[in-house]
Amino acid sequence: MSVRSLCLAILSFGDATGYEIRKESTEGRFSYFDDASFGSIYPALARLESEGLVTVREEPQAGKPGRKVYSITDAGRVEFVNSLCEPQAPDTFKSPFLLIALNAGLLPPEVVRRAVERRKAQVQEELRLLLECHKECDCPHPGSDWTSDYGIACMNFTLAYLEEHGEALIKIAEDAAKPVVAAAE
Repeated sequence: MSVRSLCLAILSFGDATGYEIRKESTEGRFSYFDDASFGSIYPALARLESEGLVTVREEPQAGKPGRKVYSITDAGRVEFVNSLCEPQAPDTFKSPFLLIALNAGLLPPEVVRRAVERRKAQVQEELRLLLECHKECDCPHPGSDWTSDYGIACMNFTLAYLEEHGEALIKIAEDAAKPVVAAAE
C-alpha cells in the first residue's frame, strides 16, 4: 500500500490533520497496514489535494498557527477503492527478534532468554491494545471487526508459540555455549 492510499484510508474514517494521520499510521488502528513518515505524508497530502482527492481547511488555534485539516472528497473515495482493487503486494514482516532467534547459537543463553521474554511482553502489550481498541471502537466500517479479530488471532498464536517453543530457542544457545569435548582417541 502506498502512503497515498494510506492517507486516503485514514481520511475515509474521518477528517484529520497530517499529525493525526501520522499518529494513526504509527500507533493507531492503521499501524498494521504500512509505514509512513512525516516526510512522506505531507508530500502525499499535497499531491492528493492538487489532484482534487482531498480538501484542506485551516482551523485557527489560540496562540498558535492554524492547523490544516484534510477531508477526503468523493473522487478521493473512488481513487481509494480503485487502489484497493489493484493486486496487493505481499505482506511484509520485519522482526529484530527473529534475527536474534536465527543467530541463537552465537549468543549467550541469557541474551536469548531476555529476547524471548521481551518479545512475549511486546506481544502481550500489542494484544492488550488490540483488545482494548476492539472493545472501545464503534467503527461504522463493516470490515473493522473482522480485521481486529484477525490481528487478535495472530497475536494469540504468536504468544502461544513463544510460550510453547521459547525454551527450545534458549536451548540452542545453551547447547552452543557448552564446551566441545574432544572424542577419545
